[in-house]
Amino acid sequence: MPRTKGSKNRPKTNITKDYASQIAEKQETIASLNTEIASITGNIDTLKADLKEKKTALKKAEKEVASLAKKAKADAKAAEEAAGQRHECG
Repeated sequence: MPRTKGSKNRPKTNITKDYASQIAEKQETIASLNTEIASITGNIDTLKADLKEKKTALKKAEKEVASLAKKAKADAKAAEEAAGQRHECG
């Protein structure tokens, strides 16, 4: 007995395609993705503002540390000179 031509796995021809429901489904997906994107964008803006504040605070703290280090070095040098003068005078 000869085999019939064609695939046995081919889709049935009597299936009706419901494009309206597929379109509605995809539109819901698009809407939810847009909502998520807006939320993430808002979070990014907030985080950028926080980052800017932190960087400014960091720069200020680094300047203060540098200033204090400079003062400590100057004080140490002055103390050394004062100690050296005491020995010379004594």
